[in-house]
Amino acid sequence: MSDKIYQPLSLLYRWIQENNELVNKCKRGGGDVLSPDQNKPHLRWCSSEFHKLLKKIQGIPPLADYLQLELTVVYNACLCSTAQSQFSDAELLLTQATERVIQMTGDAPVASDPPVFWRTVLKSVGDTALNPCVLYLLCLQWAIWLSTCQLKIIQECQDELFSVFETLSTGVWDEGRSELREKSSDIPLLVMDPRRLIELLQICTIIAQGAESLSEGRSSEALSGLQTASSLPAPRTLIAYTHLLSGSCLAHMSRPQMALQCYRKALETDSRCVCALYQSMLIYRQLGNTQAEIQALRLLHSTLMLPFATEPALADTCLLSPSLLLRSQSLSSLLSVPSALSVLHNLALKCVHHGRVSDGVEYYLDLLAVLHSEDQHGVHAEGPPLPSLPELYLQAGAALLMARRPADCMALCDEVITTTLELLPEKVVLAEPEEKCEAETRALCAEGDDRVAMLLWAGAAYLLQGHCHTHLKDWKQAVTHYTRCFNLLVKVRFKKGSFQPQIPSADMVGKQGTDLCILQRLKGLSLAGRGISFTQTDQLREALRDLQLSMQAFPECVSAGLWCGEVLWRLGRRWEAAACWEKTWSFTPQFSVESLSVYLQEPQSGPLLDSLELRRRIQELGPPLSA
Repeated sequence: MSDKIYQPLSLLYRWIQENNELVNKCKRGGGDVLSPDQNKPHLRWCSSEFHKLLKKIQGIPPLADYLQLELTVVYNACLCSTAQSQFSDAELLLTQATERVIQMTGDAPVASDPPVFWRTVLKSVGDTALNPCVLYLLCLQWAIWLSTCQLKIIQECQDELFSVFETLSTGVWDEGRSELREKSSDIPLLVMDPRRLIELLQICTIIAQGAESLSEGRSSEALSGLQTASSLPAPRTLIAYTHLLSGSCLAHMSRPQMALQCYRKALETDSRCVCALYQSMLIYRQLGNTQAEIQALRLLHSTLMLPFATEPALADTCLLSPSLLLRSQSLSSLLSVPSALSVLHNLALKCVHHGRVSDGVEYYLDLLAVLHSEDQHGVHAEGPPLPSLPELYLQAGAALLMARRPADCMALCDEVITTTLELLPEKVVLAEPEEKCEAETRALCAEGDDRVAMLLWAGAAYLLQGHCHTHLKDWKQAVTHYTRCFNLLVKVRFKKGSFQPQIPSADMVGKQGTDLCILQRLKGLSLAGRGISFTQTDQLREALRDLQLSMQAFPECVSAGLWCGEVLWRLGRRWEAAACWEKTWSFTPQFSVESLSVYLQEPQSGPLLDSLELRRRIQELGPPLSA
């Protein structure tokens, strides 16, 4: 053999050795896994070295033997670039490589349309030795399209991609090559097995397309593909996602029980699939199964507090990880879950609203303890924000009062009063609820909202303290704190005219409409509390005044209506008392219990009247005398 022939072969062998050494350095233990630390500098180094080798190879004309090696190195370099989300660099390498293939085969330039482009390239190599190398590159192009959420192009190229899947998944043409890799150092190695890549691409594509179809309302279409994908060979987390999305499809199709079965399968497949727990909780809420909902909330919170509980829960077990391929906004929305603290807050509220007050108190105290500690796991997670700290104090205080712990309730209320009292304005002017803030006055509106919020928090704190003293039967202190609450609330005035003391309709929206509703309830509750306290000290005239004003501000206030009737009865105005009781019982609440903050609800402790006894009085009173 002459030197001219031996030298190129020697060069080819040396480049193959260099590629194989790089592949081994980028792997660990012979698998498709990065080195132990899996850090970005290591990946950047791999990518840089493959690019250097590629420049050497591309310095000679595209001969058949060299081109196979070149396309292998392109595959390795593109994988490293794609793994770093350098999609433009990877696509540029793919374009240059396919141009070299076309140059060697002597075919005409290729059209830019993706389906036509890849169809032409595959046709140009036919059944030659370059065919598998081009299929490798098409796999990478598929991965880039998927990572950049170009699902429409994937749909257009589905015939070509299906052909790739059929060829690579069987592995018939690659079996001999794999054996050679194990026995010979003359075969260029790949940094990731294409068959493993194609399996990953197939299930990730079905998941991404299913999420997109689901977000567009095409649940039946999505369900068919997802159910098929659940039997594919794939990491268990991805299989769990197929069950999860199948459940979401069934939930949208109004099949809640079947949806729950899918969510259970998702959790059985991967216990870290916290979104399945969250979706199950929503289904239980929809079905009105409160006990199951509370249990799901408990399990969801405990799971979210574990260190591995992140969504998507995808371990980067290969160079091209599933989390890189599943980046669509539709899927992210479907996989989103509230923070651990938000779930804990919902759990506390749900327990308080449904008779598990002692449990609710403990959850509130846990929540406040975490917020005051340095370890706020999940505080910055996506999802709805927590209420403000004064709001949480007030909710916890109300729960403590329900649990007959008035001293603890008053301590929390003192915290709210201490932090807000010095910041309270002398007067607050509130615009009509339907008024909108113009751009130039938006900052002033925001400042006004903050001042109103502080005033309402302080008023609510005084209200709860009044309830606590009522619970303790300390009527003098109860009157004092109810009066402090009312005196704060009357500082609010309307921009247009004087305030009309009536509760707003339920269709009022916007921040100011909400503030108005809270203001009215606080006024009504404080006046009712003070009026009831006056009845316990036989100050009936003062009691009647406050109870009637309470009913004007808050007509739904049951305690005000019943005690107003009681005072009228004691004053000998029995027909008026009977009418007052009947009117009170006729009111239909405008708001559900769960739609209101727990501290805005009527207290369940303190002096209570028995409606059965009142009805008996009305019956004994008989029909009114005719005029």
